[in-house]
Amino acid sequence: MRMRAVQLLAATTLIAACSGSANTAPNAPTTTTAAAPAAVTALGTVPAPSTTLAKATFSVRPGANQIAVTGAKPGETLTVDRNSTDIAHGTVDEQGSLLFRNLDPVDGYTISSAIVISDSVAVADPSINPPAAFYASQPKLPEGGFGYITTRDGTTLSANVLLPGPADRGPYPTVVEYSGYQPSDPGSADLAQLYTAMGFAYVGVNVRGTGCSGGSYRFFENVQNLDGYDVIETVAAQPWVLDHQVGMVGISYPGISQLFVAATQPPSLNSITPLSVIDDSFRATLYPGGILNTGFAVEWTKQVVDKAKPFGQAWTKARADAGDTICADNQKLRLQNPDLVKEIHDTPYYPPTLGDTLAPITFVNKIKVPVFIAGAWQDEQTGGHFPAMLDKFTSSPHVYVTLMNGLHTEALSPPVLGRYAEFLDFYVAKKVPDLSALNSIAPLVGSAIWGVNSFAPFESRFAGVPYDQALASFEAEPPVRILFEQGGNDAYTPGTPEPNFVADFPAWPIPSATATTWQLDSGGVLADPALAKPGEASYTADPTALPPTFYTGSGSIWKADVKYDWRPIPDGTGVGFVTAPFTTTTVVAGAGSLDLWIKSMSTDTDLEATISEVRPDGTEIYVQSGWLRASQRALAATATDLRPAHTNLKSDAADLPAGELTAVRVELFPFAHPFRAGSRLRLTIDAPGGNRAVWQFDTIDKGETVTIAYDAQHPSKLVLPVVAGVDVPKAAPPACGSLRGEPCRPWVKAANGG
Repeated sequence: MRMRAVQLLAATTLIAACSGSANTAPNAPTTTTAAAPAAVTALGTVPAPSTTLAKATFSVRPGANQIAVTGAKPGETLTVDRNSTDIAHGTVDEQGSLLFRNLDPVDGYTISSAIVISDSVAVADPSINPPAAFYASQPKLPEGGFGYITTRDGTTLSANVLLPGPADRGPYPTVVEYSGYQPSDPGSADLAQLYTAMGFAYVGVNVRGTGCSGGSYRFFENVQNLDGYDVIETVAAQPWVLDHQVGMVGISYPGISQLFVAATQPPSLNSITPLSVIDDSFRATLYPGGILNTGFAVEWTKQVVDKAKPFGQAWTKARADAGDTICADNQKLRLQNPDLVKEIHDTPYYPPTLGDTLAPITFVNKIKVPVFIAGAWQDEQTGGHFPAMLDKFTSSPHVYVTLMNGLHTEALSPPVLGRYAEFLDFYVAKKVPDLSALNSIAPLVGSAIWGVNSFAPFESRFAGVPYDQALASFEAEPPVRILFEQGGNDAYTPGTPEPNFVADFPAWPIPSATATTWQLDSGGVLADPALAKPGEASYTADPTALPPTFYTGSGSIWKADVKYDWRPIPDGTGVGFVTAPFTTTTVVAGAGSLDLWIKSMSTDTDLEATISEVRPDGTEIYVQSGWLRASQRALAATATDLRPAHTNLKSDAADLPAGELTAVRVELFPFAHPFRAGSRLRLTIDAPGGNRAVWQFDTIDKGETVTIAYDAQHPSKLVLPVVAGVDVPKAAPPACGSLRGEPCRPWVKAANGG
């Protein structure tokens, strides 16, 4: 999920980073009771109860739903007790640590072994935040350089500060990047130099359990989100921060983290800019359609878990060896990190209690600040499903959306960067946007990421306009912008992230979109509107018939000249259906549904549906895909004609009836694509594989025959949102292979004729 800016900004000299001495935050407590911040009244200690057990010498630190033990005897069994009831127990690891999670926020907990017992401690109520005085009283962050932020439970998080100039020339508009990568590593440029070049102070903070930060790592558990609240408030309290308010920035992981932190509603957060994000960790990326994504999703999890091990990030060992005792001490709870990869494999169905907490679509309605969000339909990492949550930001006063075809880095491409910079200037810097610096930055970024350095010039379109008037004009513009045919602008090198044309809309889903139906018909026809020759088509589901992905790894996938190997479906292993040539240009924009009547020789099968464009010259352009494990076909209450959302619950799973036609609906991920007059829309259906850049699937491999029926009683159909009134250029379409994230190949008909 990481868009590494070491690669992004390698060999660039946007601006020199300021250096400074490390913050001398206090070490973790070594007493037998927790050193609770005085401002948090929910934390406290009471005398240990009368007991024959000796007083424990290990350290006990309670936090939000957690109690951490350090300095205990390795191999010793410890028990959490409350009111003479054993709550949980565990074995101390080789570093002398043990972490108890998921504890109720009450007092009266003790930690004991067979021979010792701790004083009683209270677990904090996560709904109670510290007062502003708690953040103002902390040691100040350095005015440039490495330091630590102390959270409400005493855990210290590593931070790196870069200012655009001397602190005494501030205050500066300030942005925070918060993730489990290495934003606090002084030796890693990341995106810091981009922001300082634009005049912003930058603070990069590692989440708990990563980098030099203390605590144990678990993907977006609640304590990590509360840490984010504390980070925002601590940074905002610094004397060099403009108006003592900050914005959040970042792409991918640090983009996703913004959604979680903003939902905690830090009072000093003024805006967020989540780029290339997800709406649902489980359904959208990890188990799309109920099928495990063993490619990016599992591999990314493995990498993050490995980096969260003690000194898993090499720079942390170097700091500790150089005398940073805080960094060294903060590695002590790392062996308490859960085995997330095992949990993934052990959880093939949606777990509502956990899953909802990891699905931003369930809580972005709590975000109350302006939002700038951007991403690509074919994002090879996060997947491009995030538009499903765009209408859920109901509490945000302004939500600016930029959508496009392309890859994971598209959200930082120059056509997005201009609007992004305007947003940051308006809401974080509180000034009229000046984009002049971007004209020198963009070629450097472009050369590093995309291998091209020529882009449309940036114009400071609000120059000379008073701030309030400029902001009002910006806020009055249509909030949703779609960059069509990114990479296909013939004024630039093919594959350059510049769109062929742009269209703006008042909302997403697009209100004027019309659900349009094409019926599957004999001969591989997508009929509009009626069936001509009802019948059925069959194929053998063979996930090994094609390479697992259409990207071989040759060169960088983000470069303009990336090479794909997108192969046709081998005969008999899939079916295809294609429309007649369009008589007028037709724009499809939104999510879609493939409603099928199927039967299988097996009790289950995995379906992959792919939309493509077949041009008059016989070339075929990839557009989008969707997936479904047939046994997880149960629809959620939120399902619509255009988005067949599924529950993915174990209780709803059901085998396919033997020899019996069964209705299933495949959700097609959202996309926006113009099908010009003369082109055709093609649908293919086969086993998962070969139609994604780096996603791979742990798919059913039984060689089952799948039959699709299409008749009056079993109307298999494709339903897509068609948007009228989009001004599509009348010139020839972009060249084959130029569109970002969309491979091109000669059209080879499937065995059934489509």
